[in-house]
Amino acid sequence: MKGFFFAACILSGALVGIGSANGSVSSAEEGDHYTRAQLKQLARDAHTPEQYRTLAGYYEKQHKDYLQQAAEEKQEWVRRGQNVMGAAAKYPRPSDSARNLYEYYVEKATKAGLLSAKYTQMAEQAAPPKIQ
Repeated sequence: MKGFFFAACILSGALVGIGSANGSVSSAEEGDHYTRAQLKQLARDAHTPEQYRTLAGYYEKQHKDYLQQAAEEKQEWVRRGQNVMGAAAKYPRPSDSARNLYEYYVEKATKAGLLSAKYTQMAEQAAPPKIQ
């Protein structure tokens, strides 16, 4: 019985490892997910319009993702705000956590939007002038 349990644990661990390996390969193929260190390195080494556009595109995607998450939290905040009686009236109320998350996502979206605009402007400045 212990042998069967041990074999089942090993097999389930192997399946989880295979699933996570497939996920990392697909995210690497997309090319739009960077670690913090990779972003810092890319920002440090960027000097061509393509590199700036890559950074601007990444931050634009982040901006949109954070705005989407903020909209979801706004709906949750409104939903939770309708029930303020009883246990929900105590601080911190469930609506407070939704409001805090909403504000967090709005702040992150603002920062990502500013970075996107910054790198878009840098890409335009680094581009060679067009000959007419």
